[in-house]
Amino acid sequence: MLKPVKTKATRAAGKTFAIVASKYNARYVDAMLRAAKAEILHGGGNLKIVRVPGAYEIPVVATKLARTKTFSAIICLGVILRGATTHAQHIGEAVSDALVQIQIQHEVPVIHEVLLLENEQQAKERCLDKKHNRGTEAAQTALEMARVMASL
Repeated sequence: MLKPVKTKATRAAGKTFAIVASKYNARYVDAMLRAAKAEILHGGGNLKIVRVPGAYEIPVVATKLARTKTFSAIICLGVILRGATTHAQHIGEAVSDALVQIQIQHEVPVIHEVLLLENEQQAKERCLDKKHNRGTEAAQTALEMARVMASL
């Protein structure tokens, strides 16, 4: 069961964040992107947005951004919808494996909101609903992780 997104008062003045967002399944990703952007800007953070063709292309861009050591966190947004084959599963696993390695190797929080979903109804619930938008949740996580990392 999805829980409503709770507003948090995490401030990010002077911190810079990156969002890497897939163009594929744009209806859903664009809604997450808008929500994440609004949350970061509301928190006082600076923002760089990079669009890539699909979810599979997200890790290479996240790696390049992480290497710069410029960003307090990198938010990765995408939607992968399952089809009749196992292709979506393979893409989802490859992206997940790559994103965890990026954050460990570069010591930059990488917020993983590349969603592997069963159907469009799940995408609507997670991306288009203001109460449950995963873009908002991703930005809140990025803001909190920036605070945690700065405190270490």
